[in-house]
Order: sequence, then C-alpha cells, then structure tokens
Amino acid sequence: LMLPPVSPSPQFYAPAGPGQGAAPEVPAFVQHFMGIDFGKKRLGIAVGNRLIRRATPCKSITAKGDDRLQAVTDLVREWEPQALVIGIPFHPDGAEHVNTRAATAFGRQLAARCRLPVYGVDERYSTTAALEQGAKDPDAAAACIILDQFLEWLP
Repeated sequence: LMLPPVSPSPQFYAPAGPGQGAAPEVPAFVQHFMGIDFGKKRLGIAVGNRLIRRATPCKSITAKGDDRLQAVTDLVREWEPQALVIGIPFHPDGAEHVNTRAATAFGRQLAARCRLPVYGVDERYSTTAALEQGAKDPDAAAACIILDQFLEWLP
C-alpha cells in the first residue's frame, strides 16, 4: 500500500536569489503550480507544471480586499495547484518598497487561506517584459513570466 506524500507546509517562503538567502526546497512530488503577479489594482494569474517547465497565462483579477483572496481561492479549487508562486516586487537596486510588504502579506494570507505553500519570487520587470512582448493581458502574462522563472529554477 502506497500512501500519498505529505503535503508541504502551508506557509510563505520568501524570495530566494542573489543576496536573498537560501532557496527553499520544493519537494519533487509538487508538480502543479499557480503563479500570481501581485498589483495594487489587479492580480495576474498563470498555471504551469514542473514536467514541461512552462506556464500558461490565465486571467487577471480586479477584486479588492477579501474578495481578492476569495477569487484566488476559487481559482485554486478550479485548477488544483499543489503550490502557489507569487511575484514580490523590489526596487531595481533590490531594496524593498511598499508593494514588497503588501505582496508578502498577501502571500502569507494565501498560504493560510488556501492551505498551500506559497513561494515568493523576485519579480522585478515582469510587467515591463510582458508589455514589451505585446501581451493582451499584461498582468496574466507577467504571472506567466514569474512562474516560468520559478519553474526554470527548480531542479
């Protein structure tokens, strides 16, 4: 009798990268991810998996307050990811700003609400890149860029 692997801890993991500490280990059995581009006005959503290491843009969410959390929770129920990946914005020099703290707080709320691990990713320039690529929905495209970056980083 094979038991399914234990789910990773439903907590927020801060962004890892140059000067940002060690990267959290993502268990190999975690295959399906939902990416989130955090913004004050909109959230971009993408989904992807570890096997093909590619993300697909889904949609943008314009809800505010608790409705934002509920909208993401509804998408988690629909798409059934095993973990979430949220872009955490920083200034070009790597310094934190107001949105850094807001995105981190939102990531922690998502971990508690969705009971999934939430991995933070440095998302500097993701929306700019999406706009330069001519994306019709730049927020969803930015979420795709964030998730692609995360998937490429995985072993």
